Amino acid sequence: MHGFKARGWFEEPKPQNFLEHGIGTRNMLQLTPHAGLKPFKSVFDWGNVLPYVAQVVRSEKFDYRQVTEIVHNDVVFKHAIKQAAEQTLREQRYAKNGHRLLARSISGDKDEEEDAKEGISYQKILHKQEQRAVTILKEMGSTLNNTLLAITSWLLYKLLPCFLSGVVTNTKQIEMLQNASKRSPDTPLIFVPLHRSHLDYIMVTFILTNNDIRSPLVAAGNNLQIPVFGTLLRGLGAFFIKRKIDPVEGKKDVLYRAALHLYITHALKQGHNVEFFIEGGRTRTGKPCMPKGGILSVIVNAFMDGSIPDALLVPVSVNYERLVDGNFVREQKGEKKVPESFRKAISGIWKALNSNYGLMRIDFNEPYSIRELVNSYNKIAREDGNSKVYKPASRTLQHNQSTSSLYGTDVVCEEHRNLIESISRQVVFDCAEATSVMSTNALAFLLLTRFRNGAEEQLIAAALDDLRNTLTGCKDLGFSGESAHIVAYACDLLGTDLVTRTRDENGRMFIRAVPSVESFIELSYYSNVLTPHFALSSILLTTFHSLVPEAKDDTSETTGVSQKKLIETALENCLVYRYEFILNKPTQVLESMLHKQLDELLINGCLRRNEVDDSGHNAETRRMARKLAYDLDESDGYDNNDSEGYLHSSQEDSEMLLLARETLVQQRNICEVLAPFASTYLAVAQSLQILHRSAMLESEFISFVINDISNKVTRGSCVYAESISTDSVRNCLKLFEKWSVIEVCNQRGMRLISLNTLYEMSRESLNSIVKKIEAVVPKYNASYFSQQKLLNEPPV
Repeated sequence: MHGFKARGWFEEPKPQNFLEHGIGTRNMLQLTPHAGLKPFKSVFDWGNVLPYVAQVVRSEKFDYRQVTEIVHNDVVFKHAIKQAAEQTLREQRYAKNGHRLLARSISGDKDEEEDAKEGISYQKILHKQEQRAVTILKEMGSTLNNTLLAITSWLLYKLLPCFLSGVVTNTKQIEMLQNASKRSPDTPLIFVPLHRSHLDYIMVTFILTNNDIRSPLVAAGNNLQIPVFGTLLRGLGAFFIKRKIDPVEGKKDVLYRAALHLYITHALKQGHNVEFFIEGGRTRTGKPCMPKGGILSVIVNAFMDGSIPDALLVPVSVNYERLVDGNFVREQKGEKKVPESFRKAISGIWKALNSNYGLMRIDFNEPYSIRELVNSYNKIAREDGNSKVYKPASRTLQHNQSTSSLYGTDVVCEEHRNLIESISRQVVFDCAEATSVMSTNALAFLLLTRFRNGAEEQLIAAALDDLRNTLTGCKDLGFSGESAHIVAYACDLLGTDLVTRTRDENGRMFIRAVPSVESFIELSYYSNVLTPHFALSSILLTTFHSLVPEAKDDTSETTGVSQKKLIETALENCLVYRYEFILNKPTQVLESMLHKQLDELLINGCLRRNEVDDSGHNAETRRMARKLAYDLDESDGYDNNDSEGYLHSSQEDSEMLLLARETLVQQRNICEVLAPFASTYLAVAQSLQILHRSAMLESEFISFVINDISNKVTRGSCVYAESISTDSVRNCLKLFEKWSVIEVCNQRGMRLISLNTLYEMSRESLNSIVKKIEAVVPKYNASYFSQQKLLNEPPV
């Protein structure tokens, strides 16, 4: 037995199994712009001997002004304190005497005398609110400073190589941010990453600090206010926000809202950059969550009321070959999240330092100006006619300053709400589209969509070649090299708990996912990085197979489906996933996106139609020419997914699309992409019957559905173990609430769900919902899918 040896801080990183990262990127852990051997620098420079120390000492230092005192002295904040005191006074009066005293004025000698008799003192209430205001700001405020940034940077240079083979980004993206900061020094940068790990915000700050870009104030959940680490995060720029701003449902916490609103506004006015996670928390499924627009609303408010001249939104995409935080399997199975604690943090760090998590990839996407976004949405809003382009409002945006509101409860105007929603959805869409595909993402995707029973390593490597060719020009790959090497590397990184590699009697390596619920759920986390990219294709093919009549035998020709019917039905099916995926930008028309994706499927041979139309033109040539023209315009910066962007003829709408039997395997692979989500949604729809004439706690209903899916997986009636997902169950419930199938009410902080009256009275109405969901479930029982040549049947 070999003795354990931990790598010391002083040793150079020696990765045992290293994979070359993507083209045009550099490992930030090996870059020290202010130290090391440089051209025109003396070889006797002490920075050559101590490069990391020199780097953190010589990096540019900024004036990070404290904001807390400024907020506390703000007249608006003092008014909010008074508002909170008056609200408390009214509540106490009501508690004592009900409606009789509720209508009384707040002040006046007579009122004070009556209050004194009841033991109510406005001055005491006001004093308590003033004390609470100080406490709120103390708990919220950041203490960002250059000293802690320098010390932490040095530690990260030493510690990160112990468990990461690299922190990779594109140096041109860094130069882009540096130029943006120099060009407009008074314009704050708003970094908006998709959230995967607690390491995200630390690494964004690390990269910015060591490349002479002002470090941001970072919005963090107050669950991270744990001993030692909370203080450390605060010094690195974290300002802490309550997970639930309003502790009592239906009652706004005016004081806390004002504190948060003013803290962010004054931070921007003082020249701070800001970073926040638009999803609200870490993704539990690996794919982007629906955006929350609270903090974004405050930033847009600051621009619209003139507090700042502009702000640059910087979408940030973060990905890991292996997630440092572990996994979210327990939560997806319906078990409670283990809260953060000092002991848990220490345990996690120790485990990380003795593990290998491969590469981390961070992409800083091109910034866009809030001023330009508002102007462009206003321009769209002023357009006349029946254009299908997204219109955030029917008139130009107007703004009245709000002192205590955050998006979602007390929005100034409907146009503002639409604007925030549009921007936030665009940010999430852009981040997801720009997220680099890591080796583990590619392998997990292949194992769940093509090789659920496993396959020989050579076959998986060939499939990876095919996947890489498909993604070329569409997604950035965070790896390079031979596919066989990449597959072996990804298997080692994922570990034997998720993937097994064994040799058969002929000496050939066989790879398969470990056949357990936990492994499939965790693998789906890595696979789901690619899911949004293939979502529209999966919806189209699933819709096509649900519409095409079943053939009598393998040789008979099937009746086709008209293109118009396919697109119309696919649009309806896209609505099923409205809370699961953002399928298009707000300025894009989904129908045009579907037409574009349909042409891709026709070019790739997944569907077919008559090769020559009535005018003698080759249909495939026509489609490819149209796609080329679209791509060229898109590369020039035009957004062509509007009503005139991706043109198709009325003749094509009437054309019949036929089944392409020679590509059935590929078609099934694409359908498999969304099949687990469809299975979850179907289980939720079928479970609605238990709500008949009885309301139920939402948490209990979710547990019921998760148990039902788990039983189906055990029995083999559901072949997708990864369909056990509390996140997808919740998203489906949001959909049914939107469709008015269920009603949700809050009672004493608990969410109760019940059937809407129409569905309560008619079982047939519930059946119609089940049928609507069944339309997105792939139909694998058709005769052409039951052929023996479809070898990669999901395990039962």
